[in-house]
Amino acid sequence: MKGRRAALYLRLSRDDEGAGESESITNQRALLTAYAREHSYIVAGEYVDDGWSGLDFDRPALRRLLSDVDAGKLDVVLVKDLSRLGRDYIRTGELTELYFPARRVRCIAVNDGFDSARSEGSDLAPLRNVLNEMYARDTSRKIRSALSAKRVRGAYLSSFAPYGYRKDPTDKNHLLPDGEAAEVVRAIFARAAAGEGPGEIARALNHRGLSPPGHYRQTGRLLGGGEGTGWTASTVSKLLGNRTYLGCTVQGKTARPSFKARASLSKPPEEWVVVEGTHTPLVSRACFEEAARRRRSRTCRGEGGFRNRFSGLARCADCGHGMSSVGTRRKGSAADLACGAYKLQGSGACTNHFIGYEVLEALVGEEARRVLTLPEAERAELARRLGERWDREAGARREAPDRLRREAERTEGLIQNLYEDRQSGALEEGRFYALLERYQARAKELRERLAALEGGEAAAAADRTAFLTRALEELDAWARREELEEDVLFGLLDRVEVGQGSYAGAGRAREKRQRVELFFRFQVPEAEREVLL
Repeated sequence: MKGRRAALYLRLSRDDEGAGESESITNQRALLTAYAREHSYIVAGEYVDDGWSGLDFDRPALRRLLSDVDAGKLDVVLVKDLSRLGRDYIRTGELTELYFPARRVRCIAVNDGFDSARSEGSDLAPLRNVLNEMYARDTSRKIRSALSAKRVRGAYLSSFAPYGYRKDPTDKNHLLPDGEAAEVVRAIFARAAAGEGPGEIARALNHRGLSPPGHYRQTGRLLGGGEGTGWTASTVSKLLGNRTYLGCTVQGKTARPSFKARASLSKPPEEWVVVEGTHTPLVSRACFEEAARRRRSRTCRGEGGFRNRFSGLARCADCGHGMSSVGTRRKGSAADLACGAYKLQGSGACTNHFIGYEVLEALVGEEARRVLTLPEAERAELARRLGERWDREAGARREAPDRLRREAERTEGLIQNLYEDRQSGALEEGRFYALLERYQARAKELRERLAALEGGEAAAAADRTAFLTRALEELDAWARREELEEDVLFGLLDRVEVGQGSYAGAGRAREKRQRVELFFRFQVPEAEREVLL
């Protein structure tokens, strides 16, 4: 029957109602089927986009519909109203006024009284399309406003928790440490803070057989990454730069320029929404910052196993570039250091700033031992400040039991509500026992964690004393060391600035003078020295 093959197009947005095949889809199907029967149309196909926005014209069922139109398989397209076809008035207008008429296909919006083959009702179609888009724009604005309010409160909105965390079962917008995975994160930061590079850390994790984040999220197995999976330097670097591990929520990194746009644009860091203290941190800020600082530096290993321990620390005092190792003609010397810009680009970029590696090493070692050798009064002051830091961190740790107690009380309240709902008949038996088992297991877990935390409080005083003793002993050990390793250097120094040397005198009386300035990570007496070479 010519002109009687009809397609039923049904669409429902996630923002409308329901999930799965919703009541609205069912109603649309009933309405359009009745209309087709009443007008003697043969239903040649049904095209359903359930859960798709009207602003998105790349919908799978719509693509299939248009493909069948192009193939000449349809004569009529039936929709409940024009908003089901789309909420972008330009794109919807193109379909109803250009695309369908050009292919001799009628488009009928039943509730709007629109028929592309007739003039009645067609004059108002553009206005209806504009109103449909205004509705979509208003809905988008409300959703954005609600999400923005949640971000400002620090609610975690991403679909998946970062590696080392899990979603709180009682609050999907809150993160909880994820047991052994959290310990892996702490180990990664500890290794990075000690100077290991992302590649070294990745190889160590793979050697232990640990699943990378993506595989762990899919399988829930901490060990035994599948074939072709594994940690990479890129994965480790991304993890080390994630401030979520400091206990803060960082969101709003991207934004869409328009509610119609599908692609998101990156926003500058100063526009990100950062809320501190939203969940339990896995690493301290000092460890996080030290890992970042060590990651920015690169240890250089030259021929014969020479290692430049000042890589990332020593800089040119004039241009700020790192000091790089270069060859030397001096007997017994491993290398000289020179301005990195001069080494790469020559005198047009900077001057050489040459300094003997052993000279710099001796100078820094002498100054480090000087500032680490403290008189008794300063040792007592240091012990007092370390004790205050321990007490602050212990106070932060004590917050965890309080939160666990509150959560335990909420869970017990939920269990009580279950019994009341079951007694009143509001909850059927099967559902009651399923929920009861889940909440009782959660309550047991919380009680066990509380007992473990409270049992450890008795040893807190002894731990404090041991911490202070160990810290002062380590300080004394550093002061006695003849050779300072990288962990000590990076722990003490922020940077070392090397000035350009100059010569005075002539012949055997000729002397080279060079200014070296040490910037410690704590306040010390004047540490600028002029070196006679």
